[in-house]
Amino acid sequence: MSFSDYIIYADESGDHSLTSINPQNPVFVLVFCIFDKRKYVERAVPAVQRLKFDFWGHDCVVLHSHEIRKATGEFNILLNPNTRQDFLARINGLIEEIPVTVIAAVIDKQRHVRRYSDPANPYEIALTFCMERLHRWLGEHDQADRQTHLIVECRGAAEDRKLELEFRRIADGRNARNEAMPHLDIRFMDKKHNSTGLQIADLFAHPIGRHVINPAQPNRAYELVETKFRRNENGRIQGFGLKVFP
Repeated sequence: MSFSDYIIYADESGDHSLTSINPQNPVFVLVFCIFDKRKYVERAVPAVQRLKFDFWGHDCVVLHSHEIRKATGEFNILLNPNTRQDFLARINGLIEEIPVTVIAAVIDKQRHVRRYSDPANPYEIALTFCMERLHRWLGEHDQADRQTHLIVECRGAAEDRKLELEFRRIADGRNARNEAMPHLDIRFMDKKHNSTGLQIADLFAHPIGRHVINPAQPNRAYELVETKFRRNENGRIQGFGLKVFP
């Protein structure tokens, strides 16, 4: 089997619990970042490496949006206002320049539990939405018959087994179109491997969720991410690159 020209890195923002919903952050976000492998190697990875060397002098740091926002751990350098301003400008420039296509699903958990008497797991809903749209995107780019890898971060043995099982079920045809996706495969990667793709996906997920929660709030990071969404021929994002449910 030949390999796809593309690789997908996935990450999430928020949690998928329906029993303890944070009213300040009531959404679960899953984002797929689709990279052309050549552009990933030649442009995305070097850009992230340069950022790390410029601010820390080494590349051991793992970019994590929560720690960036809180200025904790390695990101305590951001407690300096000038450093924070410079760093955020570089991050925004990174998001703007990196060649990537984004597919994301946002589950509003409060609306979800109000609407359904037996609400399904938000992660499983989001994964189905994203995989369906990824499958169509790969078909549009003549890649549907090539093996394409989806890379996700390890979350624990039990959770990883459950996610892989759900992935296999969706790929076997349990989706809206009953379409088999035999050439999609999933791989789990530990955070310590310092994957550039997973870190970029992490940076994209949070701004998408904040935009859905409060579209009127200024959100420069989302404005940049928005330019990366998959669109239809008329430029529409909703339902094509971004699915908000319910």
